[in-house]
Amino acid sequence: MNLILLGPPGAGKGTQAQLLEATRGLKQLSTGDMLRAAIAADTPIGRQAKAIMDRGDLVPDDVVIGIIADRLTQPDCAKGALFDGFPRTTAQADALDALLAGRGQKLDCVIEFAVDDGILIERITRRAAQDEAAGKPVRSDDRPDVFPNRLAKYHRDTAPLIAHYGAKGLLKSIDGMQPVEVVRAEIAAILEGL
Repeated sequence: MNLILLGPPGAGKGTQAQLLEATRGLKQLSTGDMLRAAIAADTPIGRQAKAIMDRGDLVPDDVVIGIIADRLTQPDCAKGALFDGFPRTTAQADALDALLAGRGQKLDCVIEFAVDDGILIERITRRAAQDEAAGKPVRSDDRPDVFPNRLAKYHRDTAPLIAHYGAKGLLKSIDGMQPVEVVRAEIAAILEGL
């Protein structure tokens, strides 16, 4: 089974992806996590990605798609993948379709996390403040001066995927502002119906 969790940054996709990974055996593929790992390892692609991400910009499609293609060949993706933060554009969505088709697979469902932007900004600001208070580094893309740029880019570049996947009959929407367990239960109900 291959799923996409779709929604703006900070909507709770990562939290739900981890829960699904634990309960369904699907491998969470977070391009953000993969890119942050490359940055931490100080690889050439990591250094390139860091400069781009520090500005709040999106990493180019060819880099992201290459990372995903390599990752899908790993044994832990045998049961399927859970795409978190990918695709971000219709071009990436088309590339993912082609990539999966080339592997004899398909996309089974896209779950949209519908959220309120104002509450989302408060959530991210609070998360950054909590990390800072705990002495943890604040993710560069969660900084209050960068996050609004990320949210605007989501609405411009990624939100069109809602209509894209809706037209394909793959889209299911949930209220991402609900408590974690309620969101989890709604996702479970969607997946049971597939």
